[in-house]
Amino acid sequence: MRKPLNNLIGLCLAGIAASGCVAVPVTAPSGDVNWEPVPLPLAPIMYSPDPFPASVPARLYPTNDLARQVGMLTGTVTNLRNGKGRFQLNYRGDSLTGEATRASSGDAHNGVANAWGPRGTYMNCQYRMNNPRQGSGVCTFSDGAQYDVHLGS
Repeated sequence: MRKPLNNLIGLCLAGIAASGCVAVPVTAPSGDVNWEPVPLPLAPIMYSPDPFPASVPARLYPTNDLARQVGMLTGTVTNLRNGKGRFQLNYRGDSLTGEATRASSGDAHNGVANAWGPRGTYMNCQYRMNNPRQGSGVCTFSDGAQYDVHLGS
């Protein structure tokens, strides 16, 4: 029983070792044909984008006096992987929720985010994504507060 198993393992290892090479005939100037192994190039590894939504932290830094009264804000953007996302944050006791959408024409890295809260507070942001998990932009709130927003970690 041990001998057939060793033969099988030997054949598998030989197959693995030979799978990266091909014997190609090479004709010398004298007309002799030589068979030389030529390594095959490795196929590129293709990574598909993660199909699941990814949450990205949002940090908003005040840029005017109204925003400085409130201070830095944090929120979450959930990238839905289809050019859209869900945006959530709290502002002055109001829980704002909304959506972020990337531009459909021109530069697809640019986008707009809007959020609204049940007390009537709303926010509008213009942003640019460097990659699916990192970006930056500016946000303006309904009371005039303005923030720089950083997305990602």
